[in-house]
Amino acid sequence: MNFSKKILSQTVTQLCLAKGIDHIVISPGSRNAPLTIGFSENPNFNNFSIVDERCAAFFALGIAQQIKKPVALVCTSGSALLNYYPAIAEAFYSDIPLVVLSADRPEHLIDVGDGQTIRQENVFANHILYSASCKEGEGMQEVNEAEINKALNMAILQHGPVHINIPFSEPLYETVPALSVTPNPIDAVMEPTKWDSAAYAEFLTEWNTSQRKMIVVGVLPPNSVEQKYIDVLAQDESVIVLTETTSNLHHENFFPAIDQLIAPLGRTEFEALKPDLLLSFGGMVVSKKIKAFLRSYKPQMHYHIDIKKAFDTYFVLKAHFRTDINSFLKLLVSDIESIKSNYRNYWLNVKNQRLEAHERYVNMIPFSDFKVFSEIFKRLPENIQLQLANSATVRYAQLFELHPSFSVFCNRGTSGIDGSTSTAIGAAYPSRVPTVFLTGDLSFFYDSNALWNDFIRKDFRIIIVNNSGGGIFRILPGNNESENFTTFFETRHTLTAEYLSLMFGFEYRSAKDEKSLILALKDFFDESHQPKVLEVFTPPEENDKVLLDYFDFIS
Repeated sequence: MNFSKKILSQTVTQLCLAKGIDHIVISPGSRNAPLTIGFSENPNFNNFSIVDERCAAFFALGIAQQIKKPVALVCTSGSALLNYYPAIAEAFYSDIPLVVLSADRPEHLIDVGDGQTIRQENVFANHILYSASCKEGEGMQEVNEAEINKALNMAILQHGPVHINIPFSEPLYETVPALSVTPNPIDAVMEPTKWDSAAYAEFLTEWNTSQRKMIVVGVLPPNSVEQKYIDVLAQDESVIVLTETTSNLHHENFFPAIDQLIAPLGRTEFEALKPDLLLSFGGMVVSKKIKAFLRSYKPQMHYHIDIKKAFDTYFVLKAHFRTDINSFLKLLVSDIESIKSNYRNYWLNVKNQRLEAHERYVNMIPFSDFKVFSEIFKRLPENIQLQLANSATVRYAQLFELHPSFSVFCNRGTSGIDGSTSTAIGAAYPSRVPTVFLTGDLSFFYDSNALWNDFIRKDFRIIIVNNSGGGIFRILPGNNESENFTTFFETRHTLTAEYLSLMFGFEYRSAKDEKSLILALKDFFDESHQPKVLEVFTPPEENDKVLLDYFDFIS
């Protein structure tokens, strides 16, 4: 085994290895050669080469999302580093651990006109847990070790992105047969959080006296909440639990389609739904309608449970309980006092009415985005990882009850379309089950370099709902028939994924009506020697009307 001659390269790679950071996504370059040598020469690292840095970062994010430990990114100097930023921001808001290792010019070559050089230190300052700036030269080893240890430990403990900037002087490619340094790994030790017993006592009093309690659950990994606690919440007649597709939380007494429930409501019904007490946990919430409702019909108090942070999403946050959800619920269920209420049963009745109307509507509508999503969700195989693109895709998914065996993921930290495909491919790599990625046309074409990837599993499936542009903008208020709208908002196009799919080694098939869609899906998920793409073409003129009429119909 060879090692880079650079002391800083040896320090970084050995500390990563000591801390179990063994998935390394490398984008080719010259200035990062010492790091590339250090990682690729060592068989203890799982190395991935991804040319496009933006795709590389989202690919790494997908892996980290699944293995739940930091994944390292390695890039050369200059603008290469800036291409990581969309994924860094997503990781920051989604609590996904990434370690950015950026090679840099030595300090004396910054801002003197040297090529491929920018100001790299603290470049992610607003969306990073920690930025470490290493220095070359004698006497810097102890300082560099301390900085690298601190950054890696922060990623491990705080579950987010960190940046380590590493300058390398030329020559860059020299190797040695043995390590020149043996860096000292400092253990990552979580500091105990202080439990606010007074706030909990106040919360418990309010909980046990409130007849209308609402729980809103945002993004959660599958199996985050123990079933015994789910059952207790589901049986409490004074509690309604609103979940989302990305919550991965299921019970027949829960409300998984929030917009379906509340979109048709009027003022009197909103008053009836308004909770006395709001409890929330999980990450970002997709539904804009629940945010608008709770900001207009404010509960008397809002409490959030999370080990790390609490957003005042509804502008009435009273306390943040810094603990994990199971520890909190274990305490709560032992302290609950039952209270008479018709809150849950009233809204379960409304839910059932909505579901009946939903089925009638789906059976009567023409071929459209809505019809396509309905058919897809009915025909997805069980026990899959379902990756959703943003914009229309995740919002349509919110209107359907998905099978409890699905593990559902979506980049909801920043809610961007920019890296959905790359994330899904990365997430599929370590998955124990097949992955289906459901996306729209703009999301797919925007991230088409994601397919330039040698690590795509044969059981990976992409379904593209191609409505010839950003059809979701048609449901927003505005002049939807103007030329400016078509060009600058909807972004109408005539692109197809066929030749792109074939170029990157995917089996391609398409559908343009309900009959061809059902036929295409029949064996789409069967085993194959190639990953597959199914592109479904829908009529853009129908989609917005069908969706808007849906909420009128179910009311």
